[in-house]
Amino acid sequence: MPILSKLSRTLGSSRWLSPIAFLAVWELASRTGLIPQRTLAAPSAVAGTLAEMTLSGELPSNLVVSFERVLFGLAIGVTTGIVLALLAGLSRRGEAAVDPIMQIKRTIPTLALTPLFIVWFGIGETPKVALIAFASMFPVYLNLFSGIRGVDARLVEGARSFGLSQAELVWHVILPGALPSLLVGLRYSLSIAILVLVVAEQINASAGLGYLINNARDFLRTDIIVVCLLVYAVLGLAADGLVRAIEARALVWRPALLDA
Repeated sequence: MPILSKLSRTLGSSRWLSPIAFLAVWELASRTGLIPQRTLAAPSAVAGTLAEMTLSGELPSNLVVSFERVLFGLAIGVTTGIVLALLAGLSRRGEAAVDPIMQIKRTIPTLALTPLFIVWFGIGETPKVALIAFASMFPVYLNLFSGIRGVDARLVEGARSFGLSQAELVWHVILPGALPSLLVGLRYSLSIAILVLVVAEQINASAGLGYLINNARDFLRTDIIVVCLLVYAVLGLAADGLVRAIEARALVWRPALLDA
C-alpha cells in the first residue's frame, strides 16, 4: 500500500502525466474513427513513420539541410545584431544613427518581406537564409543594447579609476555586465529563427523539413506532417537548452534567486 500511495503521488505531480493522457485520448480517438486518418494520423502511426523515415535516411538528410539554413541565417543575424547594438549602446551618435532604423525594422513583419526577398534574391537558398537573418537580428540587438545601457555606472567609474582604456573597459566591464541580456536576446532569436524557418522552407524548397511537409500535404500524409512538426519543436527545445547551458556556465558568478 505505501508503494502504491507513493506511486500515485508521483504520477499526480508528474509533468508528464497530462501529455501522456493527451496521447492516449488522441490514439483512442484515431482508432475508434472519431478522428479520421486523413485529418490527423494516430500517435502510433506517427511513431512508425518517424522510425521509417529515420532508418531510410530521408529525415536525417532533410534535417541537415534545414539545420544549415538556420545556422547560416542565425550567424548573419546574430552577428549583425551584436555589432549594431555595440555601435548604438556605446555611443550617442551611434544610437542616433542605428536605433531609429532598427525600430522601423521592428515594426515590419518579417514574413511580409517574403515576396520582396523573392524578387531580390530569387527562389534559391538566399531568400530563406535572408529571412532567418532578418528575423533573428532584432532580439539580439534590443537586449544587448538594453544590457549595455543598464551596466552600473559605478562599475564603469571604478574601472576608469584603475586606468583601463576604452577598449579594456568595454571588454572587461561593459560586455560581461551586458552578457545576461545578450543571452536572453539569443534565446529569443533562436526561437524566432525556428518559426521563420517553417515559412521560409515553403519557398520552392527542394530539400528540408518544409519540402517534406509540402509533399506530405499534397498526398494527405498527415503522419509525415506531424513528424516534421515534432522535429521543428525538438529543434527549438534543443536550441533553448543550448543557450541555457551556455548561460549556466558563463554566468556562474551571478547569484541564483531560486535554489535547485
